[in-house]
Amino acid sequence: MKIGLLGCGGMGITHNLALKALSEKLDIGVVALADTRDEFLEKAAVQWPGAKKYRSGMDLIQKEKLDLLHICLPSYLHTEYAVAAMERGMNVFIEKPVCLTQEECRTLLETKERTGVQVMVGQVVRIFDEYRYLKQVYDEKTYGELKSVVMSRIGGAANWGFENWFHNEAKSGTVILDLHIHDLDFLRYMLGEPDSFEVKATAFDSGVVNQIVTQYQFGTTFAVAEGLWDISPSLPFEARFRACFEKGTIIFEGNKDPVLMVYLPDGSSFAPELSREFEKVSYAAGINVSDLGPYYTEIKYFIECLQTKREPVIATLEEGIQSVRLALSELEAAKQYIQKQ
Repeated sequence: MKIGLLGCGGMGITHNLALKALSEKLDIGVVALADTRDEFLEKAAVQWPGAKKYRSGMDLIQKEKLDLLHICLPSYLHTEYAVAAMERGMNVFIEKPVCLTQEECRTLLETKERTGVQVMVGQVVRIFDEYRYLKQVYDEKTYGELKSVVMSRIGGAANWGFENWFHNEAKSGTVILDLHIHDLDFLRYMLGEPDSFEVKATAFDSGVVNQIVTQYQFGTTFAVAEGLWDISPSLPFEARFRACFEKGTIIFEGNKDPVLMVYLPDGSSFAPELSREFEKVSYAAGINVSDLGPYYTEIKYFIECLQTKREPVIATLEEGIQSVRLALSELEAAKQYIQKQ
């Protein structure tokens, strides 16, 4: 399988390393790379000495014949390049958020339907073992009904983006579409569409929303999710959740060991055994991503779907777009809240 990679910094490094690891087990190879920055292009090419290197992503799309293209560009570029790739008959993996506007949502759906290619979105939290465990016990009612779930995803101001694109609402969608979307997507995945939600938010001095706290109602279950880009870029990143069931509470704290614990009514507790498919930590990307395992698993899943001609059912384009649409509704509510303060 011939694969191309657009964007070789940040998430592109993570995808590149995961693809290299997968190439040891699957018949795949990255044959083309694109980035506007020579230093990132050269670093990515170390993994694939025979790959063609492009300074222009559009040149790569127009000149290469690929089975799969990974789009790891800044969010505001996703739709333009995804549409171009689909028009060329390429299957596409698009990092989250899949897009940033309602118009882009419609364009992507129409293009996928017309071209018949397969598309997967990098809503990787659906693949994380700790979150998969939570969904499993929820589905199987292992601890009875879920009463509440509180999620958070916090970190320092995202100052590492190319040309500071995170701090431009039109390019990132703010903390809501860039970071918070992970948790709202997982809540949708596990609980369905919310019956209602209420938002509180803050913004940087620039006006860009940097914190959101959303309370949702899913039937008889309420959920709270917080996303934060702190004013300090040095605040360590951490993801957490606390799920309170009738007969047990599950707590995930990403910076602790063990990261996942179950607490039972009789006072006992235990760390569930998680079967991890691939374990490797790399800090090469220089961002808040170091565990390559979930990325390895999500990419492997999509590649195997393509190889066996099965449509993916996890993190589909349609699901990614539904999460974008909810995030856009929350963004509008956040801005209205801030204006009233």
